[in-house]
Order: sequence, then C-alpha cells, then structure tokens
Amino acid sequence: MSGSDDLLVLGPLLRHVDETSAAVWVETRERATVTVTRGERVAHARTFAVHGHHYALVELDDLEPGTSEPYTVAVDDQPVWPEAGSPFPAPVISTLQAGRPLRMAFGSCRTSVSHDEKGNRTHGVDALRAWALRLADQVAPAEPGDPDLAPQLPDLVLFLGDQVYADETTAEMQAFIESRRDIEQPPWKELQDYEEYAHLYTLAWTDPANRWVLSTVPSAMIFDDHDIRDDWNTSLEWRREMEATSWWHGRIVAGLASYWVHQHLGNLSPDERAQDEIWQQVQAHDGDDEHDLGDALDAFAARVDQEPSTYRWSYTRDFDTQARLVVVDSRAARQLEEGNRALLDPDEASWLDAHLRGDVDHLLVATSLPFLLARGLHHLEAFGEALAGGTWGDRGARVGEKLRQTVDLEHWGAFQRSFQEVCSQVLEVADGRRGRAPSTVTFLSGDVHHSYVSEARPADRHRRLQSTLLQAVCSPIRNPLSRNMRFATAVLSYGVAGPVGRLASKSARVPDAPLTWRYAEGPWFDNNLACLQLAGRGLRMWWVTGEVVREHDRPRLAKVASYEIDEDGRPPAHETVRQRFGRGLRRRVRDKVRDGVRQR
Repeated sequence: MSGSDDLLVLGPLLRHVDETSAAVWVETRERATVTVTRGERVAHARTFAVHGHHYALVELDDLEPGTSEPYTVAVDDQPVWPEAGSPFPAPVISTLQAGRPLRMAFGSCRTSVSHDEKGNRTHGVDALRAWALRLADQVAPAEPGDPDLAPQLPDLVLFLGDQVYADETTAEMQAFIESRRDIEQPPWKELQDYEEYAHLYTLAWTDPANRWVLSTVPSAMIFDDHDIRDDWNTSLEWRREMEATSWWHGRIVAGLASYWVHQHLGNLSPDERAQDEIWQQVQAHDGDDEHDLGDALDAFAARVDQEPSTYRWSYTRDFDTQARLVVVDSRAARQLEEGNRALLDPDEASWLDAHLRGDVDHLLVATSLPFLLARGLHHLEAFGEALAGGTWGDRGARVGEKLRQTVDLEHWGAFQRSFQEVCSQVLEVADGRRGRAPSTVTFLSGDVHHSYVSEARPADRHRRLQSTLLQAVCSPIRNPLSRNMRFATAVLSYGVAGPVGRLASKSARVPDAPLTWRYAEGPWFDNNLACLQLAGRGLRMWWVTGEVVREHDRPRLAKVASYEIDEDGRPPAHETVRQRFGRGLRRRVRDKVRDGVRQR
C-alpha cells in the first residue's frame, strides 16, 4: 500500500450507478470529509463512525447519461485515489444509457488468500482478480481474438453471496483474531464482533487488482450463509441451537451491522437511501462532530434478526425496458416453524410477487441459492423437508432434521411452499399474464460451488410459454470443492439420481413441481466469474476463469463455457447425449492439464 493509505483504509468502491447519479463508498483511517470529483461535478460527504471505524458514502448527481469520465477521491483535501504510480488505468464512473446493451458480471463464494503459488494451489486462481487484470489490459487472454475476453467494462458486477467467510477463516484472519482474544474459546476461529468483520472485509477488498476493479465497475451485493455462518437459518432447530450459545447474539449483530455498512448501503438508489431508517440518522446529523452510528446500528441489527419483517434486504434495479433485476434475500427473511415453513415470510413473499412482472425484455431474478438445482438434488431436498416435517413420524423427523443440517438441504427445494408459489408466479410472467411477456426469465445464483445453465418448461407438456425460463449459476469465484465433493455432486446431478430422488420425494407425498428442467450447460467446477449481455430479446452468457501460465500473480483469462438466446428469443438446439459426453470428457482432460500447470 502507498502513503495514501495513511488516510484511506478501504475502497473506494463504486456502488449504485444509474443514468444520472453515482455513489462512491470508502473507509478512512480517521474522521474526515471525503471529496469525489468527476469532471465538473464535485461532491462531499463527512464520515460516520461505527465501533471505531470511519465510513463515507459520497453521492454524485446531475451526471449525463451514457458518459464515462475518470474520477478522483480526496480525504480532507489530500488526494488518495487513484494512487500515485498505480499500474492500473484511471478509475472511471460510467453512467447508464437507455437502449444501450446491458453488460454485467455475476458470481459468488470467494475466499481471501494469497495470489502466489501456495494460495493458488489450495484455493485455485481468483477468477475476480484474473478478470480484473484482463479488464485493466494487463494480461493477454488465453484465446486471442475472442471478443468475450476483450477488456470491456461492464455496467455492473453482482456478487451473489459469501463475499466473506465468517466461519471458515484463513490463516491471516486467524492471526488477527488470535492477536486480540483466546482462539481456543468460543467462537474459536470464527468471527466474534464488528472489529473482526471489519478486518475480514479489508482482507477481501485490498488486493490491488481487485481494489481497482471495484473502484471502476459498479457493484451490487446480497448475502448468503457464510457471510454470517454456514447453514444460516436452515431450520428452527438450527436457529435455537445457535441462540443457546454464548456467542451467537454477538455474531449475528456484528454480521448484519457490518453487512449494512459494507454491502447493503451501496445497493440502494438515492431515493431508496433517503427512505432507509439508518441512513436517515446519518443524514440528519448536523453537528460538527462525527456521528457515531454504532449503538443504533447494533440495535437495528438485533431487531431485524428477530423481526425480519421490519426491514427489507431485497431490492430491485430497472434498466429502462431492457431488464429488471430483482435481488432476493433468501436467508434472513425465512419462516422456520414446522408446518408453516417458507423461504420467504409473508411480507417478503408479497414483495417478490409484486415485482415478478413483465413489460421488460428480460426479467432477472437474483437469489444466492439456485432456484433450480439439479433434479436429483432438488428432489432430495424436498424429501428431506417432508421427512423432517413428520411425514414418517417423530423418528423420521429426527432423521430428516439431522440429514438437512448435515448435507445442507436448505435451498428452494427444501421450502416447497415457497418453491411452488414462485413457480406459479414465474409461469404467469412467461404466459404474458403479468404484463408483456419477457424474452427470458433468468434466475441468477451461486452458493453450490459448481456452475451450470438449466432450461425449464411447464410440467404440463401442452402448455406453451412466451418466455424462455433459465437458471444460471456461477460458483465459486474462489473456493473450489475438493475432488471427492466434485464427484459426489456430479453423481447427484446425473444418472439415476434424478429418478431415485423423485421416487423418494413422491414417497413422502411431495407435490409435483409445476416446472420440469434439465441442464443445458454444465456442471463445471472451475473457479469462475460469469458475464451476461442483453441486446434486444437476445441474451448471451459466458463463464471465465484464470489460468496460471508462468507467473502465479498474473493469470491469463480463459473462457470455460457459453450460452446464448438468439434475437428471436430462442435457445440453441440441444446437443445429443454423445456430443455432451464428448464435451464433458474434453473438459475433464482440460481440467487435469490445468491442475498440472497449477502444481508446477
């Protein structure tokens, strides 16, 4: 880090950007006034404090649509960004423009370890960092001439959960924990309080390449379980077990409070921020001193954990008539009572129902947990919920509860009421009964540490839809499954697992799904980041990964897979089983070659 880091701890992060406004988030070393300058536009914000940390969100307005200009950041009038002598291009703020093709990237699950040989050997290449280096035009692509690998900045990068791991900490994070408390006492190597969360975010966002890309590509985020703890809100029994510990209250309060500061605040539009109860406190402070938000934020976090209907983490983004992005909280808003379980409580379910509408070319539904898992996994989750719910008696319920906590049976398929309701709503959108039918309704997800595209259709074969229904998953950005877990996942995704899982769910009297679906691409297990481009009724997606050729800290970018809906809204013709097997075999061979390169 340079001398400017005496003033700037973290950031800048470019957050919500639309046609005429932009928000820039920073953490400073001390209380300060932060200034952002873009061309003739200059905006200032004073920092607010949270448990000894100092943050500012600077809002620029009256920008021109469709423009791109460099910007600078100063802390108490001292320039801090871009850093002097930086090898990266000047950071820019690019505003949206109606009618221009929308480009975005998405993915989930990223751990923060070193980018040297050791880090790449244990966790693979950081796909976000490899992408950042390519966007900065600092490395050549693995496939020269491929336009998908050109250094073209997208309009948005969407992080779909597990931006930080509060429960599976790295050696560097553990060293920080051990410097301030006994690591042999609860919660051991897991995070305890806000101070530890703040340090974890610093580890996640200060690598120079990632720091640069986060300063020049607008970002949106939503949490998943590891941002708090594995299996967060899996079941009522899980929650009661956590609340009985001596440390859970501190963890959930710190986790939600730090999430509001580091992730959620920047998701909001200017109008949404103006309505936010915590941001209103920051804006209302008119004294010369710095507003200390710590106690109020802790009380807020404790309340919304116990009463999730009092605050909404979900949000939407409209991109003219081209697309609507609906980002769904699938963790904090759960209803866990047996017999009344739902992935979304009534208030959240009503909100989602109201936003699942047409009259756009593409409806994008972002949910950290895949809405459509592999068929075998989906039926196993439905079976697990029915078993834990008492379909086969008390003994079966105990087995079911242990099963779902042991193997993470807590996705949409394990909340059948919510799954069935959203299926029905999506079918109405695709039928044109909720406004003009979009070309595509696409679920964007992460979490499962493998990536794929699934195509869905009504279970009723005689029903024809006006929209193509898709599930696109990108996971992990950097946290690959072990070889054994890859094999287990593949077994549950292919072959007899689907029919056997369906038989199990039928035996537990699980209702038939309104949809049926199958893989169109995947699964694959690389660390990767997905890219998406919308143009008219057409949609293109491709997944990229980093490959080490010579230098571990300068990986080149390679394409893993791609998928396309043409301008007439039609998906590609399906491959034969033989073609798919051949492609899968080629991918496995390529993976082994990559592993050999990484080991060298």
